[in-house]
Amino acid sequence: MTDVAMPKGELTLRTLAMPGDANAAGDIFGGWVMAQMDLSAGIRAAEIAHGRVATVAVKEMVFKMPVKIGDTLCIYTTLERIGRTSITLTIEAWAQRYLTPTMEKVTDAVFVMVALDAQGRPTAVETDEAQERIA
Repeated sequence: MTDVAMPKGELTLRTLAMPGDANAAGDIFGGWVMAQMDLSAGIRAAEIAHGRVATVAVKEMVFKMPVKIGDTLCIYTTLERIGRTSITLTIEAWAQRYLTPTMEKVTDAVFVMVALDAQGRPTAVETDEAQERIA
């Protein structure tokens, strides 16, 4: 790995950056990267909540490096906090450069998810197992 830092959290999603996700220069759209991060936050939060969740906030996101066509985007999630109905996660996006073991951090952000009931209303998060994972 060329980046001094290592990914933090649990590897939650890996996906390949394809030409349809890029601009004319071969850089992957930031919105596509953010969508993959949102998918990862949803996966992790749904596992914790044992049910349906939705994104309610994404705190500041700054892109430090581009993702190029052919890179594998690796998304890592870290559980930060569980509220009554919310789950706060730090999401890191790393690019594994095409055909190399080189990993570079692309961006990170804090995602806040809310647990929902069958009618789509906020519902309490069951905290027994989830609380243990924070400690």
